[in-house]
Amino acid sequence: MKNKYRILKIAVTVIILGFLLSFSLRRFNDKSMEKVSVNMVKTKSPVYFIDEKDIKEIVKKSNPTKRIGDINIPELEKKLNQLPAVDSANVYLNLNGNLNLDIKQRVPAFRLNKNEKDFYVDEKGTEFPISKNYSFPCMLVTGDVKKEEYRKVAELVNKIDHDDFSKKYFIGIKKENGSYNLLTSQGNYKVEIGDLDNIDLKVKGFKAFVEKFLIFQNPEKYSKVSVKYDNQIVTTLNPNFEENDSIISVGKKELAKLPVINQKKEEAEKKINITPLKKEDKPAVKKTESKPKEKPKPATSEKKKVAEKPKTSVKKQTASPKKETKKPTETKKPTPPKKPETKPKAKVKVE
Repeated sequence: MKNKYRILKIAVTVIILGFLLSFSLRRFNDKSMEKVSVNMVKTKSPVYFIDEKDIKEIVKKSNPTKRIGDINIPELEKKLNQLPAVDSANVYLNLNGNLNLDIKQRVPAFRLNKNEKDFYVDEKGTEFPISKNYSFPCMLVTGDVKKEEYRKVAELVNKIDHDDFSKKYFIGIKKENGSYNLLTSQGNYKVEIGDLDNIDLKVKGFKAFVEKFLIFQNPEKYSKVSVKYDNQIVTTLNPNFEENDSIISVGKKELAKLPVINQKKEEAEKKINITPLKKEDKPAVKKTESKPKEKPKPATSEKKKVAEKPKTSVKKQTASPKKETKKPTETKKPTPPKKPETKPKAKVKVE
């Protein structure tokens, strides 16, 4: 009997408690919301894309009766998380009937101008549109940047923001022909970094170039400084800079001379190939012409010999040095027969 009495007592208390709970829940659900408190979670950089008024308006639209029982907390959280500028939303009710909302906004890593459209990208690589009421100060990135590269670009911007030197010089990023370029605040030149790998080494290389060389030069002198190659810095002169005009003009003049020099070389080579043939042909003709003329002139008498001698001397003066060497060899031949012919004839006549 005692056990039955205990079981009955427990059952009655449970029923009474259940009745009280159901009654209190009905009363609580019929109660209207006394207060809607919105807590904007602090971020590393303050952002104001959405304010408390915007959140409260969304709550009013989702629960126009303001009854606690009509609030669907999961659906309200889903609506808030679907907002492009909201990173996370947490909604809960107090026993006092107060509705609490913890809202964390997205912090833009950079602003992207792509295909003539502007939008923000956060550290997670998520796109969200620009607000009409608020503009967040961040680095501008232009060009055809792929979604897979959003996080790497965000890391690059984060490194620039945390480095005093980079923050001073770099004000923008531009992707051109598949290569990333950093836009500078001093001068109109750009720093070409190529891909998004080894960013620290590339920035250190540019820093060394600035501290050891560029600070002594006019920044307008260059149009591009490339650090995309390992252990190399390649600079491009600005053609609109006055001091560079003379250097560029001299280079252009030297390049313009190349075709003229090549033509002169070709003409000289042609002349060299043609002239040796002419020199070889001329002496061959002279030799053949001179020999037959000199051979058929035998000396018949002394008078003829005397008359022929001055002629030969004249020819020696007018002829080339090659003929002079050949003629004395030819004149020696008729001299030996002259002596025996004259001596015996003179002796016979005296006797």
